[in-house]
Amino acid sequence: MDTQQQRVAIVTGASGGIGRAVAERLATDGMAVVVHYSGNAARADAAVEAIVRSGGRAIAIGGDVADEVAMGALFDQAAERFGGVDVLVHSAGIMPLSPIVDMDLDAFDRVQRTNVRGTFVVDQLAARAIRPGGAIVNFSTSVTRLQPPTYGAYAASKGAVEALTLILARELRGKDITVNAVAPGPTDTPLFRDGKPQSVVDAIAAANPLGRLGMPQDIAEVVASLAGPARWINGQVLFVNGGAA
Repeated sequence: MDTQQQRVAIVTGASGGIGRAVAERLATDGMAVVVHYSGNAARADAAVEAIVRSGGRAIAIGGDVADEVAMGALFDQAAERFGGVDVLVHSAGIMPLSPIVDMDLDAFDRVQRTNVRGTFVVDQLAARAIRPGGAIVNFSTSVTRLQPPTYGAYAASKGAVEALTLILARELRGKDITVNAVAPGPTDTPLFRDGKPQSVVDAIAAANPLGRLGMPQDIAEVVASLAGPARWINGQVLFVNGGAA
């Protein structure tokens, strides 16, 4: 395939969980994929190998999403290797949990740096680099509506992500670039399961109207639509949670 014609996607946080499912789905849709990772190069390499085995094209590039120099280099490498950038899916984020009254402020600052500054950095670069007909897909969370205890810092960071998403969609008027956010509910990933006993996981799954947790592929399905054919969806936050109240 002519690399100048193939669509190119950068997926942050793509070494595992939802990010990896998104990277593999976009590759299945015919995109060349940059698999971004923060600290686990081996898992990112495994994601690349899975895409290549299936006939796709992918490379792994590491870096801190809140570091504008590192992320600038990532966008430059994507363009040099594949000819340009058409899609950014920004799934990287962290989720330390604590009641607000007890939360260490250094932990709070880390959440905001990664989730808010990181989104601002990669969205800014994407707004400058993405070709017409492209898409930016950020990640929020259904926690911004469900508002359970211990999620205060995380929900605050994702509320900021939603605001950035909607404003950027309006600022890119005339560029033919859509900007949306997906807001998953409880999804069966290591990040979700971390620190939860199985009884809690089972109760959360049973509370959903569909009687289960979301799967990474459920989220990837929606992202693939926003990244490809769903051109009339713009400036929206889509709650992808199976009907969680």
